Amino acid sequence: MKSDIEIAQECKLLRIEKIAEKLNLIDEDYEVYGKYKAKIELSLLNKLKDKKDGKLILVTAITPTPAGEGKSTVTIGLTQGLNRIGKNAVAALREPSLGPVFGIKGGACGGGYSQIVPMEDINLHFNGDFHAITSAHNLISACIDNHIKHGNEFNIDLKKIVFKRTLDMNDRALRDIVIGLGGNENGTVRQSSFQITVSSEIMAILCLSNSLMDLKEKIGNIIFAYDINDNPLMVKDLKIEGAVCTLLKDAVKPNLVQTLENTPAIVHGGPFANIAHGCNSILATKMALKLSDYTITEAGFAADLGAEKFLDIKCRIADLKPNCIVLVATIRALKHHGGALDINKEDLEALNRGFENLDKHIENMHKYNIPVIVAINKFSTDTDKEIECIIKHCEDMGVDISLCEVWAKGGEGAIDLSHKVVKHAVDSNYKPLYDLEKTIKEKIEIICKEIYGAGEVKFSNKAIKMIKKIEDMSFANLPICMSKTQKSISDNPSLLNAPKGYTLNVDDIKLSSGAGFIVVMAGGIIDMPGLPKIPAACSIDIDENGKIKGLF
Repeated sequence: MKSDIEIAQECKLLRIEKIAEKLNLIDEDYEVYGKYKAKIELSLLNKLKDKKDGKLILVTAITPTPAGEGKSTVTIGLTQGLNRIGKNAVAALREPSLGPVFGIKGGACGGGYSQIVPMEDINLHFNGDFHAITSAHNLISACIDNHIKHGNEFNIDLKKIVFKRTLDMNDRALRDIVIGLGGNENGTVRQSSFQITVSSEIMAILCLSNSLMDLKEKIGNIIFAYDINDNPLMVKDLKIEGAVCTLLKDAVKPNLVQTLENTPAIVHGGPFANIAHGCNSILATKMALKLSDYTITEAGFAADLGAEKFLDIKCRIADLKPNCIVLVATIRALKHHGGALDINKEDLEALNRGFENLDKHIENMHKYNIPVIVAINKFSTDTDKEIECIIKHCEDMGVDISLCEVWAKGGEGAIDLSHKVVKHAVDSNYKPLYDLEKTIKEKIEIICKEIYGAGEVKFSNKAIKMIKKIEDMSFANLPICMSKTQKSISDNPSLLNAPKGYTLNVDDIKLSSGAGFIVVMAGGIIDMPGLPKIPAACSIDIDENGKIKGLF
């Protein structure tokens, strides 16, 4: 069986100018980055402002196994399938982070015959976007410590600097560090830390901005520390928001690439969904909506994380109205949640028990008044009896279901799903889960009880104090960005299926005033992952001709 990279390297790519032609773009609408990549100019949105938006389809998933369940693969396969049935569809996806690429999870280019290409470039440096975000973030960090070194005019409390440094790599050694060692010329000694780039507030801001000037304004509104009187200090106080935004002048432009079947894909931004809001950029999504009849986008991890944040954060800020949700499930994941000892063997009892997880995610998505289609991402280990069992279960629930073979067959494997998406993607009746005017505690409790199934939410003293501070600073009307494990609907990774009535523990709360949301940390989540004992980096190599091997 061919690997993903072997399949990708054998496909015939069209030059990016040909992909741009499919979207009716002219030379001034984009900038070419080599043969197969381009940046789309932000001026395109103003040019197309009077054009009606297409339909917006969100692809999400049930709670995954550690290997993931194929949201990106289904997103790409569905885009190819819609084009095969004569619809103009564009995929709008996130960019991969180097941390997972060299760690354990892998990239974000899909798999098999449903991939975006050139997958090596996209999975690695991809037009330099993440490097620019990392540099912009660390410019702020450098200026903070430089200000302290040269007199600390703002009376920054060194114990209340909330802006970390960042690096797009899994590196647990950087979670808790001391900087400024070696004498006065090296700055002030203080405790600090790193976070991975995809959890940076700069990443979130880039993905939630509507224009370059909106990006600059949001950067200026980042709270980086508090002074000795506990007053907030913002990046605009340092007068560097213009310089930071300058580093992002190209990164803010969405990237144009293609699928294995030469359908257009717009790929931009990449915040994690377990520690950030997990969606691609507003700019990329809005461009796709103007350039297509169907925009297919995905949100990270399961529906309790990525989809909830897409629907309660991104859609509010961008005024988006999704028309349909595709919920990806795999039989092996359902058996995993049902307690199967071997998910690759037929186990109807475990499968039936695992339906609780599927049902909870369906129930949650229906709370937003959006039609749901279950897409079964088929694996070779799935048996006919197991497939019949899940089809019957969904039919009994009154939910449409489609068997997808997009990994093995590309767009052809999503023909049935494509027709069902067209059928269900009608006028949108979307509504958010909660009102922004509710208190911070109320909004958190609504998410935890309605989406996660918690019976009680317990707030640490640290979290309670931060809620009071956020309210006193008049930021209480912001949406909530939950930061928790992706391995369970709950805050406990060992609780599988669909736990109910448990106590969810809120450890800490942080204000992302630039991005425009409140981050709620639950279950001991960390924002700088580590590498496994044998990282994926050990399997990646390159030959004398520059051909990469082992990248999935």
